[in-house]
Formats: sequence, structure tokens, C-alpha cells
Amino acid sequence: MPPSLQVGGLTPLTTTDFPGLLAAVVFCQGCPWQCGYCHNPHLIPRGGATTQGWDDVMAFLHRRQGLLDAVVFSGGEPTLQSGLVQACREVRELGFKLGLHTAGPYPARLVEILPELDWVGMDIKAPFADYDRITGVPGSGERARESLMRLLDSGVDYEIRTTVHPALLGVAPLVELARELAALGVRRYVLQEFRAQGCADLGLNMAPGRDFLWADVRDALQPLFQHFSIRGA
Repeated sequence: MPPSLQVGGLTPLTTTDFPGLLAAVVFCQGCPWQCGYCHNPHLIPRGGATTQGWDDVMAFLHRRQGLLDAVVFSGGEPTLQSGLVQACREVRELGFKLGLHTAGPYPARLVEILPELDWVGMDIKAPFADYDRITGVPGSGERARESLMRLLDSGVDYEIRTTVHPALLGVAPLVELARELAALGVRRYVLQEFRAQGCADLGLNMAPGRDFLWADVRDALQPLFQHFSIRGA
């Protein structure tokens, strides 16, 4: 029986979503959070229109065996999907490595899926005490923190990243967040510049310049992590 997985889209080839590997990305429909800077807002509604099912994804992956290295589940928020674990196991049986992009809103499901994964990219949005302002959902910071700790304890390879828009996250809270993450044991951290492409919030669509990150933040954050970088838009 196919897993209960609502597919919102499929990218057949990417070199950027799983470090060092050629991958396909399966976008899962639905997200419980309402982050204003989201560049996939069409994937937020759980009942969004879909053009393909899980059987279509599996048929595609069968044709790509030996050509692709990995499959990444993204979204939306893939851990919202009750069928994610079964879907990962089916992909694993085809010989692909598995990656996950998540913001961590469902710690229990993340724990369930971690043994199937080779790599996780986790979005941490703000100091945990200030999460509700970004996500629009009370208690989201506690859920994200728990998911982060579960990931760090798992031993699965990871990247922690934060999307930065100066109207939402200034220099002082960004440095506060970085120190909090370093104290929790994060060793690999990436800052991502806000991308206006796809963002539905017109008030945020004036993208900040690189100087905001490089001049004020880079020197303060780099010593905190074994691996630190700033990813441009």
C-alpha cells in the first residue's frame, strides 16, 4: 500500500540540496507555520493542489537508479506527513541516500525518521524565545529546540541554517542565537540571505544587501563553530 504522502512537487536534479551529491527533491505539501519570508508559500496549505502522487515519484526514481545519488524530502514541512517514514524506507530500498529539510515542528516524528536519514538540513529561525513572532504559532520555539537536540544526539550528519532578513532578525538577536546554538553543541552553521523570489509578503520583498551579514556578523560568529558560512541569495 502506498504511503500517505501528499506530494507538492518534484525537482528531478539538484546539486545544492544534499552536500556533494546529485539529488532529486520531493516537496511535501503542508506546513504548520506561517513564516513571512517563506519562498514556497504555495506549499503551506495542507490541502494545496498537487499534480502527482507518490506512485509517480517512485516511477521516476526507478528510472533514475544509478544516475542519482540521493533523494531529499523538503516542503512545506515533510515531518507533517504521516507517511514519511514508509516513503523513506521505499526510497532507501532503491539504493538512494536520504536527506531531509525540516524546521523541526514535530520532534516525535523527527525521532522516528532519523534512523533512515543520511543528512538533515534544519532551519532555525530565531532565538527560541522569539520564535512565535516569526512562525505565528505559539510554542514553536520549544518544538524547534527539542528537534534540534534530537538531531544533535542522533549522530546524523547535518547543517543548521538561519534565513536572515534585517526587518525580522537584527544583528544583536542573530549573535544571541548563534551563541545559543554553539552552547547546545552545533558545529556546522550557515546563514542564508533572504530571497525575495516566491515570497508572498510584499513588505519583506526588498532583499537586504550582503553588507548586513558580512560587515556586522561574520567576524563575531565564525569563531563559534567548526564550520561557518554565509550563503548568498
